[in-house]
Amino acid sequence: MITDGPIPGLKLYTPRVFGDDRGYFFETFNANVWKEAGITEDFVQDNEAYSSRGVLRGLHYQRGADAQAKLVRVIHGEVLDVAVDCRPGSPTYGQHHTVLLSGELKNQFYVPRGFAHGYVVLSETALFAYKCDNFYQPKSEGGLKFDDPKLAIDWKIDMSEVQLSPKDEILPYFGEHLAAL
Repeated sequence: MITDGPIPGLKLYTPRVFGDDRGYFFETFNANVWKEAGITEDFVQDNEAYSSRGVLRGLHYQRGADAQAKLVRVIHGEVLDVAVDCRPGSPTYGQHHTVLLSGELKNQFYVPRGFAHGYVVLSETALFAYKCDNFYQPKSEGGLKFDDPKLAIDWKIDMSEVQLSPKDEILPYFGEHLAAL
């Protein structure tokens, strides 16, 4: 089942899981299901990241023609996933939405182009996977500070546990560096 998020364009997918004493089965992706929900992107790249508790990746985006829509999920563990609306002219510009994704829930979060995206690992470890509708282009990457007071994101973790990459440590605040996405 696909439901709309509180910010236009965001969608949450809760799959139908078939389980028995042997384990479980579910479709991780079916283009027809997403097409019925209005998502027609042609996903061209799959990515996977393994991280430990407190690792925060983001908030990232790609600019212009290199922008990316993402379909994200957690295979193992639990993360708090965040999308920030960076679409100029959007009535929800600067607002964010958070979703708890987990291997147990098997839910997925669709983040369209024009959003900054990131997540923090809440479990001991997590295996995070996502599809992109455009190839990664280093020249077009950008990002926002995860702890920007204007965004006021509750990351659901003690800030002393947060682990950032050197690149994420120096990201700008919202509004300081946003070119048209």
